[in-house]
Amino acid sequence: MTRLSRLLPVPVLVAGLLALSAAPAAANHTDRHHCTPDTRGALGERWPLNSGDQGQDIRVLQDFLNQLGDDLRIDGQFGPRTRRAVDGWKSASGREEDGRMTCGDIRVLRKAIVGVPEEGGRDEGPTPGDAPRGQQARLTEGGLAVAPDGAPEKVKQIIAAGNEIATKPYKYGGGHGGRWEDSGYDCSGSVSYALYKAGLVQSSMPSGGFMNWEQAGEGDWVTVFANEGHMYMVVAGLRFDTSGRKGTGASRWQAEMRDPDAYKVRHVEGL
Repeated sequence: MTRLSRLLPVPVLVAGLLALSAAPAAANHTDRHHCTPDTRGALGERWPLNSGDQGQDIRVLQDFLNQLGDDLRIDGQFGPRTRRAVDGWKSASGREEDGRMTCGDIRVLRKAIVGVPEEGGRDEGPTPGDAPRGQQARLTEGGLAVAPDGAPEKVKQIIAAGNEIATKPYKYGGGHGGRWEDSGYDCSGSVSYALYKAGLVQSSMPSGGFMNWEQAGEGDWVTVFANEGHMYMVVAGLRFDTSGRKGTGASRWQAEMRDPDAYKVRHVEGL
């Protein structure tokens, strides 16, 4: 069984994701010409990723590989185990096994994670964070969230705060170190900002810090999904996630869910 065959079905994220190349070699050859800042931002702000690299982008890479069936420690170190996992995925994908991740490789890996169901298929996976019946938030054409009228005030505050930074760029470390108003936000900085504005956290935390935050399990209105390398939350049925910024309006708000198996699930009592 290949790693790719173990991938759980996941919903379609967006039209903004680039299509896979029909010829892997050609895709590798043209990586540099198709790497926009947004493409690089899928895992971080640098490319290619090589053995010996370390950092948040490597943690996200390890998380993605784990979602495809590996069992890597998410430590941000591009060591021998991560290289073997990278080469195993590249072999299964028909790409050159060279122990590195080019921009084109990252684009294809991200496509495998967020997925596009086969024609006529549908997602059979979990749909965490479904809002109470009749209480689903909606998205505007600009990618902002509109809270349902019947939502609790805290939920409306989270959504309003999320809208303030929904289209700001990804920035590693953004929103941390006491900088609530920043030029960009990473995954945990984004979630921390929205929760802070609603009075639910006193300071920003890294994603690992949310793994034991408040109470275990899904909330009725707000659910946080966190591991050592990445985090996001679902509010009134909408996903608030930096990895969704390739979607409608390049917004953190997304209607589609993602497979939550690699994450700890937390919520606030009453929400």
